[in-house]
Amino acid sequence: MAKHRAHRRRHRRWFLPALVILAAALFVWWSNTALQVTRFDAVFRDLPAGFDGCRAAVISDLHTASFGRDNQDLYAALEAERPDYIFLVGDLLDQYRSVPEGYAASMARALSAIAPTYYVTGNHEWALGDVPALKRTLADNGVAVLSNQFTALERNGDTVVLAGIDDPNGYADQKTPEQVAAEVYAQYGDPFWVLLAHRNNRFVSQYSLLGADLVISGHAHGGIIRLPFTDGLISHDLELFPSYTAGLYEENGSVLFVTRGLGNSGPSFRLFNRPEVAVLTLHKGS
Repeated sequence: MAKHRAHRRRHRRWFLPALVILAAALFVWWSNTALQVTRFDAVFRDLPAGFDGCRAAVISDLHTASFGRDNQDLYAALEAERPDYIFLVGDLLDQYRSVPEGYAASMARALSAIAPTYYVTGNHEWALGDVPALKRTLADNGVAVLSNQFTALERNGDTVVLAGIDDPNGYADQKTPEQVAAEVYAQYGDPFWVLLAHRNNRFVSQYSLLGADLVISGHAHGGIIRLPFTDGLISHDLELFPSYTAGLYEENGSVLFVTRGLGNSGPSFRLFNRPEVAVLTLHKGS
C-alpha cells in the first residue's frame, strides 16, 4: 500500500510541470499559426478626395508559410476585408526554407483575384537567388511587380502615385531610392505618393527623406517577441528593443506603416505576436 501511495505522489509531482509544458507549447504553436486581422487608420491632409476611405491590405514576410491548406485561411481573411489593393512587401520566400512547388504562382493568382496586388522584393528573395524568375512568375500570374518603378492608381476620379523599390540586397547598380523619388517628381510634379519598401529600419535614415507621404514596410516581424510597453524585444540584427516594428510612425513629414508580417525565417518563432493581416484605411483630414 505504501508503495502504491508513493507511486501516485510521483505521478502528481510530474503532472503539473507536464501540463505547464504542454500549455506553453500549445500557446507558442497558436502564436505562430493563428492569423490576426488588425485594422489601422491613417489621416492625411493632402490625400486626394477620391482616395478617402481607400483600404489597403498589407502582407509581408510570409517566408513560404501556409495558413490553412494552400493558404486558404489567409485568402479567406483577405477576401473578407474587401481591400481596394493588396501590397505584398517582400520576403515571400526564405533562404532557409524549402519553397513548395508552385508556391509563388498560386499565391499570385489568389491575391490578384481578390484585389489588384503590388509586390516589392525583400532581402530573402535576393539571398535565395533567381529573383528575375520569381518576378516573371508573379507578373505572369497577375501581380504587378514594382522594381524601382512607379505607377498611377486611380480611384473615384483622383490619382495617387505608387512606387516600389527593390531591396538593398539587389543588384549593386540598381536605381537608388533617391533616383526613383526624383523620377516621381519629374513626371508628376508634387503628387500624393506611396512608397513600398521592405526594410522598416531604413525609414528614419533614408526613406523618410524622399518626400513620400506614406511608406509601407515589413521586415521587422513585429520585433519577434512583443512585450508590454515595448515595440518588440529583438530585431533581426539582434538589437534589443528595436523601434518602428509595427503600426504607424511619423518622421520628417513622412508616415511609415509597418506590418508585423506572417511567417518566420529559419528556426525563429513569434511570441505574443501573432501572424498579421494588416488593413490600412486612408482618410482625408484637415
